[in-house]
Amino acid sequence: MIRLNMSPLTESATLLRRAGVVLGSVGLTALYSLLVLLRALFGRLNRPIVDKYCREWSAALLRLVRASLTVRGAVPDFGDGRRYIIMCTHASHYDIPVTFVSMPGSVRMLAKKELFSIPLLGQAMKAAEFPSIDRSHRQRAVKDLEKARAMMESGIVLWAAPEGTRSPDGRLLPFKKGCFHLALDTQAVIVPVAIRGIHRVLPARTWRLNLGQPVDVRVGAPIDTSGKGKEDLAEIMTEVRGRLEDLLGDGEAA
Repeated sequence: MIRLNMSPLTESATLLRRAGVVLGSVGLTALYSLLVLLRALFGRLNRPIVDKYCREWSAALLRLVRASLTVRGAVPDFGDGRRYIIMCTHASHYDIPVTFVSMPGSVRMLAKKELFSIPLLGQAMKAAEFPSIDRSHRQRAVKDLEKARAMMESGIVLWAAPEGTRSPDGRLLPFKKGCFHLALDTQAVIVPVAIRGIHRVLPARTWRLNLGQPVDVRVGAPIDTSGKGKEDLAEIMTEVRGRLEDLLGDGEAA
């Protein structure tokens, strides 16, 4: 078990504090986006640098909300040459920073196409090898998934949220099939990760920010899809859902 204690003091953020967190988060994101773009411009950007920036940015964001992290379970080192996809519960915008801080390797999230239209951030994500998915166009989505597969085969560990959208209370929502198709296409190892308590930091579709929340990252036993095919899709989805439910346990909802 690994503890990453940002501060255990729990409190509801005042309006001024919320404004400070928002401004600080925007400033940090802009700063690290600029660093990525400048390095890319001068040909000095590589994966270890991107990994370092992602973890520094994430740790700084979590310090702003004083999250207290605990990581439980056997965390893979992702260095054995196999393709990996982290399938994570999704109940907050902070799921991704928590993952970057908690997991080793070159982790990149499978991002919505809309994120790439955000100034600075979108260009930095492209330079940093973040794969995108355009869900509004089926043919485009297929091509995007092919690119994501190539990135995985070159060593990138993909982060995906099978729910597709944020849960407001931490309970699992229905799964979408896209990331499971990708896992089967690449014969990837699926690593189930559940993040307990994250929905209380910034509940979905609200600005109600809570500081000093305990966040429990639980890593489940990997699921190897080697030898599996499309006919096994439903079975794999059921297995991943079962493991995430076990990791979340009872009482996750507020």
